Amino acid sequence: MAEPPAVAGRSAAAVAGVDRKSTYRTIALRVMPLLVICYVVSFIDRTNIGIAQQGLERDLGFGSAVYGLGVTLFFVGFILFEVPSNALLARIGARKTLVRIMASWGVVTIVTMFVRDDTTFYLARFLLGVAEAGFFPGALYLLSRWFPSARRTRMTAIFFIGVPVSGVLGSLVSGWVMHALGGVAGLADWQWLFLVEGIPPVLLALLVLFFLSDEPEQAKWLTPAQKAAVRADLDEDRRGKGEQRRRAGGPFAALRDPKVWILGLCACGAYTLANAVSYWTPRIIAEAGVGDVLNLGFFSAIPPLLGIVVMLLVGRHSDRTLERRWHAAVSWIVAAVAMLVLAFSGGNVVVVILLLAVMAAAHYSGLTVFYSIPSIYLGERAAATGIAVVTSMGSFAAAASPSLLGFIQSATGSLSLGLVISAGIVLLAVIVLLIGVKATDLKEKHR
Repeated sequence: MAEPPAVAGRSAAAVAGVDRKSTYRTIALRVMPLLVICYVVSFIDRTNIGIAQQGLERDLGFGSAVYGLGVTLFFVGFILFEVPSNALLARIGARKTLVRIMASWGVVTIVTMFVRDDTTFYLARFLLGVAEAGFFPGALYLLSRWFPSARRTRMTAIFFIGVPVSGVLGSLVSGWVMHALGGVAGLADWQWLFLVEGIPPVLLALLVLFFLSDEPEQAKWLTPAQKAAVRADLDEDRRGKGEQRRRAGGPFAALRDPKVWILGLCACGAYTLANAVSYWTPRIIAEAGVGDVLNLGFFSAIPPLLGIVVMLLVGRHSDRTLERRWHAAVSWIVAAVAMLVLAFSGGNVVVVILLLAVMAAAHYSGLTVFYSIPSIYLGERAAATGIAVVTSMGSFAAAASPSLLGFIQSATGSLSLGLVISAGIVLLAVIVLLIGVKATDLKEKHR
């Protein structure tokens, strides 16, 4: 039933009088800090085996090939359950989905302290991938329920702060835990690592359950006029990008859209780069001559620091200009060049860390802008599934590249060839992005 004209007029006047900047600042302060902390913890628990690798090799004899396959199996579990997890998300909501995911990955991380051989190690990594499947696209879907597209890349950039911050804190905390607690109560340093870092996600799951809401209408901390203003912005977004056409098939309409699969191919390059930054940075620094685990953690924390600053600047500039494709493409080109130079750098510690910093900054910047594209292009109902498809396809590359680099290092004694191949994959992703996605596909307005 339509509102009477007088009521509709008062509603429109109330919405027009809302301070949009203040409203979205209020939402950001409520939603973003907790999401960022959750993302930090998820990346720490996913990548802490980079620091634990030395202890696992010392105590259980795990070489680079075993380590690389363990990283791969994480993504196998991740791929198998990513789309189902996000199909369920569209039904039960992002908040409950994130709670389920975080509690389960915390338990699996703790259980990893009991691995005894390569088989139990592989099983633990696979189960961690199963547990974490859906967190990343679920969080992006939650952002799409709160922020219109013209504001969302800045929020995505803030969310992605979790990646470099996890690189800084994860390296420092993991290095300190292994250094300070190794041997305490009869537990090895890597066992303490998994125990200590598995507890936070379980506690954070409770905070998400009681602190976050799925969408503006459920937020008791917004005024009715603010809720209406945000809803009006989100509805205008949908009308501006042909929402009715993209809604027609429901949440699985994304599976029939060729551009979703094109973005998935681009994600293969993004995830290949992500693995080089997240999983192999400690190994590359160690090969440059840094052997002490505490120093290794310290030096591994340096590249993400630059990444935080550059990522926020690139995200803000992308939102200001409403340009996405070239911001992502140029970032990936810079990262690929840094990888190629790193492959032939000669192992000087200063040069290696500088190149890793450039690579990390370009990676975080490109990933931030790239992952704003699916939610800009897709309609609301298709976004959760579409982002999950893109993430799953990227995860195929994420699953293959660690084993590839691990076996290449085992065979050649160096990561150089693996870095060259990875750079080539990233450059192919740039070409696919610029050819497959046109600027006219991404229609946005400043709000």
